[in-house]
Amino acid sequence: MSEQEPYDSRFTLPDVDAWPETEVGVILLGLEPDRLVAGLGFATLADDPALVTQAVDQARHGVFAADIVGLTEAGLLRWRALRPVLDAVPGRPAAGALRQEWANSADLVAVAVPGVGPAALAYLTACWIRRDEIDRLADRKEPDVLPEVAPG
Repeated sequence: MSEQEPYDSRFTLPDVDAWPETEVGVILLGLEPDRLVAGLGFATLADDPALVTQAVDQARHGVFAADIVGLTEAGLLRWRALRPVLDAVPGRPAAGALRQEWANSADLVAVAVPGVGPAALAYLTACWIRRDEIDRLADRKEPDVLPEVAPG
């Protein structure tokens, strides 16, 4: 905490009028890279961020029709196809603040992939912000995917 700043901004909660999509993004950014990519893969089937996250967790636990490896492979295919498109759109400099970075990156994704649904926008934005990790995952011959967790 600095003398000019009367509070510790690391622990600042979002504004009451903050966009819910931004708060979803903050949560997504906490997921492991393979789960982000699996969510991106599933977003081609269902375009609701909460449903996608739930389906990825169910797949990881083996209680969903698709498996986590299949979802991850689908997400990697989509990432490899869209990565050059995202890279071609000029973006703003890194914001330094997580929620501002999310807003800037979501704008970039919306311009690069017009008409993208809310889940795909959320997962693509999270993958874009964490692109170094996602690129490393995409460059592997066999992605390092967490194993499915046996049900109950």
